[in-house]
Amino acid sequence: MAIKSSIAARGLGRAAVTYTFAGLGLLFMTICGCQPLLAQTANKLSVVGKIVDSQNDSPLGYASIRLFRTADSTFTAGAITDETGGFVVDIVAGSYYALSEFIGYKPQITQNIKVTSGTSPLNIGTIKVSGSAKTLDEVTVQAEKSSMELSLDKKIFNVGKDLANAGGTGVDILTNIPSVAVDVEGNVSLRGSGNVRILIDGKPSGLVSIKGASGLQQLQGSMIERVEIITNPSARYEAEGMGGVINIVLKKERKEGINGSFDIITGYPTNYGAAANVNYRRKNLNFFINYTLSYRNTPGKNYLYQELYRNDSTFIMERDMTSNLKGMNNSARGGIDYYFNPKNILTGSYTWRTSKGKRFSTLKYRDYLTSVNNLTSYTNRTQDETETEPNSEYSITYKKTFNKKGQEFTADVRYLDNWENSDQYYRENVFRPDGSPSDIPPLLQRAVNYETEKQLLFQVDYVHPFGKDGKFEAGARSSSRDMTNDYTVTQETSEGWVTLPNLTNDFLYEENINAAYGIVGNKTGKFSYQAGLRAEWTGVTTELKQTKEVNERNYANLFPSVHVTYDFAKQNAFQLSFSRRVRRPQYNDLSPFATYSDNRNYWSGNPDLNPEFTNAFELGHIKYMAKGSLTSSLYYRHTNGKITSIRRVQEDGSSYTRPENLGTEDAYGAEFTSSFTPYQWWKLDGSVNFFRAITDGTGLDEDFQSDTYSWFVRMMSRFTLWKNTDVQLRGNYEAPQQTPQGKRKAMATLDLAASRDILKNNGTLTLSVIDVFNSRKFRSVIEGANFYTVNNSQGRRRQINLTLNYRLHQAKKKPKEGVEGEF
Repeated sequence: MAIKSSIAARGLGRAAVTYTFAGLGLLFMTICGCQPLLAQTANKLSVVGKIVDSQNDSPLGYASIRLFRTADSTFTAGAITDETGGFVVDIVAGSYYALSEFIGYKPQITQNIKVTSGTSPLNIGTIKVSGSAKTLDEVTVQAEKSSMELSLDKKIFNVGKDLANAGGTGVDILTNIPSVAVDVEGNVSLRGSGNVRILIDGKPSGLVSIKGASGLQQLQGSMIERVEIITNPSARYEAEGMGGVINIVLKKERKEGINGSFDIITGYPTNYGAAANVNYRRKNLNFFINYTLSYRNTPGKNYLYQELYRNDSTFIMERDMTSNLKGMNNSARGGIDYYFNPKNILTGSYTWRTSKGKRFSTLKYRDYLTSVNNLTSYTNRTQDETETEPNSEYSITYKKTFNKKGQEFTADVRYLDNWENSDQYYRENVFRPDGSPSDIPPLLQRAVNYETEKQLLFQVDYVHPFGKDGKFEAGARSSSRDMTNDYTVTQETSEGWVTLPNLTNDFLYEENINAAYGIVGNKTGKFSYQAGLRAEWTGVTTELKQTKEVNERNYANLFPSVHVTYDFAKQNAFQLSFSRRVRRPQYNDLSPFATYSDNRNYWSGNPDLNPEFTNAFELGHIKYMAKGSLTSSLYYRHTNGKITSIRRVQEDGSSYTRPENLGTEDAYGAEFTSSFTPYQWWKLDGSVNFFRAITDGTGLDEDFQSDTYSWFVRMMSRFTLWKNTDVQLRGNYEAPQQTPQGKRKAMATLDLAASRDILKNNGTLTLSVIDVFNSRKFRSVIEGANFYTVNNSQGRRRQINLTLNYRLHQAKKKPKEGVEGEF
């Protein structure tokens, strides 16, 4: 007998995405309606056991086991392991062999399982699965890490399997994760919520502090191993993040000897890069290092149309902007794992990053009176910016496991030291409609911005199992962060350079957060529960030194969480969960300094912003089948003090946009995510998210209200055309969405990629075209009592990349290593 693609089913085959909505319907109908029954209903007997990691005997939750008849290899029944690795398979009497699988591990065959009424429940013991390929009794086993792994409380996306990610950045990768959206400014939202906590290896990072999520543009995608999406986190996680947690796990090897992978990238528009991920392990020492170097030119464009109503007249302004950002990024991450013994590991690491960028933008304003046929003047403005952003991160982690399975202690210390220096020159000239210079003299202005950040973090976590399936968890966390921003805007005059009023100050931000949590969980039959409580004490102080404005906030909050799971027959499980979350105004939310590149449209923070609190409820379902898996969820979020960016236009036509606290928001939604392998050479992944959001702005202004229905779709289809060639299509669609001041219009994109194994399968050459139709444009309409604004932005144009990946002492489909990025 030979079992090939079927053994690698449930997401172990090759991955990809279609671009058609008809394909999405076909995917879900096929999965839901065309699979064989997973258990017989008569004469039920049972087989029990446990699945563990062969290297450290750790239990593997959500692994699968399937039983096949010995006589004809017919698939008969299966089950999914619980968090302790245990399983129960309902079966009828007969002779079987078992196939045990877990994403990233090689399948394991267990022979000679004879079930009778006298032996039921039959305990087949502990099944150990590992990363080594095996051939048992002419059974051919093929496996590779899936692009998508599903569990009730977490979705894991192994982004290296997505061909289109080759040569991209961290922002590119998040753009194509289901339920995640990234706008033209790099702001990340999850299920329509912009309040998302982004972590790297489970901890805060300097990449997403000063510049927010847009800092991920400096992170080369080849460094990322996987992305974890936690939509309703338990008390174990930080309470920050109303929409949930996105954890980016970086690559790190722990194999014996010298191992590594190397990438060389070239692309158009200009995208040159190189990356190395290498480790050397000998006995109780493991050295690892990641290094990336990249040079990119990112062209972008933006169009804005605005009508201002004043004194019974309509003043019209059009602005066209084009920009080119040329940047050189270096990143090195190295460290040592020291194994005192198999149960005690000490890890020290250091990360150094630096980014040097040059941005040149041209802005052309055209001013009209009453209609676009009546041009009154036009203005040319240029921005010439030089920016340097070094940052360093230090970390020490100690992990101890005990003889009792599941018992462990982890301690972590991290220190972040980041700064950013930006020097910008602006030149502006005003012309009459006929092109002659106006009476307004030319302007030369300069903006200097120097920002720093220092953060110290301590965290300890302990897990203590009790009874058969019980578990108690506890931990504590303390972080302190100090940030500064020295901001100055000057203008050249006949008397020399003078400081512009209200645009110069020193902003100081000090944050201290202390937290402790406890969680208790247990299981009775098919019913399991987990209840936790997290307490956080927060102190935030902001100060404007020149004007001596001090704003101090101190508050303590409790954040409960409850997760209840019930396992049904036929590989179905349901989970009901609740958590309380918070969005604390961060440094960028509170900093009052306005962007000055566009001196008619300003963006700034709001020092008077208050935190928003959310109660989140979710009902989740997961179903595994012979050729695929499906998760679905219904969710509801109620938010108080909703934070939303509000645009206001002054009488002179200049606009100011900053975050404001509205009243409440109620969001309802349904999400479906699926992975399906109809054939060995074809794999589909897809997700769709429908939601309704009702925003009440009466806390600020009764006009700021919205009631919107919207939806997002992502699909990927991947084909293996020959043994060593893959082709992939990936599509995204975001439906229109109402906002408290207007609406965001629809957006649809398509990516295309192909890869081929070369150099005796030690190398892979990938060609990708990101945004084939150049349609990744963010379009919005914003309206107010005295204005109407249309915006059309494209931060990144179509990108073509060619990437060569070479592996040293590594298989292309490498087994799953130890757990990374614990929170």
